[in-house]
Amino acid sequence: MKIAVLTGAGMSAESGLKTFRDSNGLWEGHNVMEVASPEGFKSNPELVLDFYNQRRQQLLEVHPNVGHTALAKLEQNHEVKIVTQNVDDLHERAGSSKVLHLHGELLKASSTYDRLDVLDWRNDLNLGDFCKQGYQLRPNIVWFGEAVPLMDDAISIVEQADIVIIVGTSMQVYPAAGLIQYATSNAQIYFVDPKPSINSSEKITVFTEKATTGILKVISQINKAL
Repeated sequence: MKIAVLTGAGMSAESGLKTFRDSNGLWEGHNVMEVASPEGFKSNPELVLDFYNQRRQQLLEVHPNVGHTALAKLEQNHEVKIVTQNVDDLHERAGSSKVLHLHGELLKASSTYDRLDVLDWRNDLNLGDFCKQGYQLRPNIVWFGEAVPLMDDAISIVEQADIVIIVGTSMQVYPAAGLIQYATSNAQIYFVDPKPSINSSEKITVFTEKATTGILKVISQINKAL
């Protein structure tokens, strides 16, 4: 069985990572455009680098939760591919082997000259940290206003799936929200969200749950159906 899993911030929140934005639209007290846009980086690179250094330090202090682990174990019996909007490595640490990061990866840095020049980076990233060509490194994150380079790969994963699981994301933010449109008419869709924006139907089964408990119920239902 081919299973595509689309995950968002709610997936990592239960590991202790803060979600993207709080209720007033700020991210750690900053307007998101100050710390998550090319213009913000150009205007105040030190602020942006410090912001992601803090996120990176926090990531290294948390651990995968039971939801991450359950998805990893699902690989024992199915072909599972995860498309995540998250920039953390918690899916990988839990044991998932096929993870596509739509919005980049926090533990990597890329060259401001060539975005395809990507380095593993677990320490602080500072002004004066250069690529081999002598250009400043930046967080390997897809910022607002930038193209999502792996979108076509994500679409292909959803198109080929027999089952699509959506968890930890409202699927309201594009372009990621558009992925569900590529599921085939025969695909069964499971949507896990504590405040779901859609209702269950013949094709979509909704679990009004947080990520960890919802994933376990989805997997149980999948196993019963086989």
